[in-house]
Amino acid sequence: MQNAPMTALLPDALVMLAVVVAWLNDTFVGQAGRRTTYFITLLSTLVAGIWFAVNALDPSVHYFFSRMYVVDSFASLMKAVVTLGYTVTIVYSRRYLEDRGLFRGEFFLLGMFSLLGQLVMISGNNFLTLYLGLELMSLSLYGAIALRRDAAPSNEAAMKYYVLGALASGFLLYGISMLYGATGGSLELGEVFRAIRQSQYDPSVLLFGVIFIVAGVAFKMGAVPFHMWVPDVYQGAPTAMTLLVGGGPKVAAFAWGLRFLVMGLLPLAVEWQQMLVILAALSLIVGNITGIVQRNVKRMLAYSAISNMGFVLLGLLAGVVDQKSTGAANAYGSAMYYSIIYLITTMGTFGVIMLLARREFEADTLEDFKGLNQRSPVFAFVMMVMMFSLAGIPPAVGFYAKLAVLQATMNAGLTWLTVLAVITSLFGAFYYLRIVKLMYFDEPQDKSAIVADTSTRALLALNGVAVLVLGIVPDPLLKACLQAIQHTLSF
Repeated sequence: MQNAPMTALLPDALVMLAVVVAWLNDTFVGQAGRRTTYFITLLSTLVAGIWFAVNALDPSVHYFFSRMYVVDSFASLMKAVVTLGYTVTIVYSRRYLEDRGLFRGEFFLLGMFSLLGQLVMISGNNFLTLYLGLELMSLSLYGAIALRRDAAPSNEAAMKYYVLGALASGFLLYGISMLYGATGGSLELGEVFRAIRQSQYDPSVLLFGVIFIVAGVAFKMGAVPFHMWVPDVYQGAPTAMTLLVGGGPKVAAFAWGLRFLVMGLLPLAVEWQQMLVILAALSLIVGNITGIVQRNVKRMLAYSAISNMGFVLLGLLAGVVDQKSTGAANAYGSAMYYSIIYLITTMGTFGVIMLLARREFEADTLEDFKGLNQRSPVFAFVMMVMMFSLAGIPPAVGFYAKLAVLQATMNAGLTWLTVLAVITSLFGAFYYLRIVKLMYFDEPQDKSAIVADTSTRALLALNGVAVLVLGIVPDPLLKACLQAIQHTLSF
């Protein structure tokens, strides 16, 4: 622990270096160097993502900066996912941004600052580190959403996200201050864990602190009743920024919540699991039922995100049963697996939406998907695979992700919640399958050619294949998630 190799921080340093290089290039070269900024961002995040994936094979745990930052297999795997997810995002977004005059250094810099915040959130081992990572990610996203200053919906979405995000940050800070006082002045997660386990705390103050922490986690994950910002931000933001918000940050929010609730507050699992039961149930009901009446695809996907975060919460709340944590690794591993699968599926879905969009035209209504199979059978098939995955229909990988979480919930004895998840998912399947019906059985309203560069076409096809292959062979990724959790947590 004391002689942690600094090489474990090299991929994080690479992302930081890329921010500086891209910033200098954009400052001194200007508009002529925008493509260079794009390629710097693309290459650096791709290399860093692969580097993180290699580091995930190392089962050891390393602490840095007075134990404020931790590098373990869980952190490395989640960092690989969010970093590669950002790489895919900028490839999908390139033509969309060029058509709207948003292909600027600001987009890439804000995106990489947001990515840096996510990396800190995932590896934070101290309340202050976790909070700083959250704010770095959030402030960057506020700015990215507002980049299109001539669009009122974009500015409105940024303002709503900023105001509600500030409120959630206040909740979180208030909860941290209560935990700090109740546990005798501890900020490190391990010290808080030990203080609670040894009953060295004020129970009433600590419980209030946990409530505010759970509220902060629920807001960042977009769980009901802290979901008010999600539909408005998804719909109002430019689609590239919507993917920037709804992709990697969701995975980082799960890892961030796991650090808070499991690494620091596991002895109080009975208390915070009861809160998560309510949040998960409400998210499943509201997300799946409200999504049915939406005509805007991005708003529909916002409610889909809310319901999917309900499934992630199911995995988080199923770890401790009767004060025993024997099934914790399996439950948290299933939630981790689900969050990764959700990211892969979300990227493919928004990739198709941006592919259909043109200059001054957003393909974000249900009517825009009519007859897509006649215009492009390949992209219609990719979108169908993504919808099947979100709906939980085999052989798409979303089915196995839902199955893993439901099994963990059943093992926790929460049969009623498992049944509720299945029933509400049937409602949610309606709006996913409605898009498939429109693509394959309706006449197209727009018969114009779909224009896409080779890299976008290849990546979208690979995205669709990945969802199918992971569905046919789900075990390797699921086992990697379980092993990462087991190496990281000591139960």
